Amino acid sequence: MSWLQDHPAWLESAYAATAHGLRPFRRWLRRGGWVESALVAAEELGKGVVFDCRMCGSCVLHSTGMTCPMVCPKNMRNGPCGGVQEDGRCEILRDRPCIWVQAWRRAEHMPHYGREIELLLPPLDRRLQGQSAWINDFEGLTTEIPAGWQHP
Repeated sequence: MSWLQDHPAWLESAYAATAHGLRPFRRWLRRGGWVESALVAAEELGKGVVFDCRMCGSCVLHSTGMTCPMVCPKNMRNGPCGGVQEDGRCEILRDRPCIWVQAWRRAEHMPHYGREIELLLPPLDRRLQGQSAWINDFEGLTTEIPAGWQHP
């Protein structure tokens, strides 16, 4: 599926269409119950196949070049660690490219959300793990700034 990820403008359009399509149903998109179970299953299947999704509950694909930062062995959410090899490979999984090198390259091909890769993301709220990222986003849980964390 990396071919699809290497064409992030298509994925960006799919993301925007999904967000737009779900918006009228916001009042039914709540945590708990069968609607969330259905969305979790759909997210696990769709995002799992395409992005190797880890179901963090706070999806930032549109801000990271349609590349899941949770695939990084260090779970780096705001850019690469200091161990990226000169050839762009991961220091831990040396047979793979650094997720963040891929994210930056892919973001260059995203006309609408590509610049979001330059934004600093709040820390991941691990309590959202396994929940629907769409529901958490609509409920504002993915944009809450944790106590004690100051956004620059």
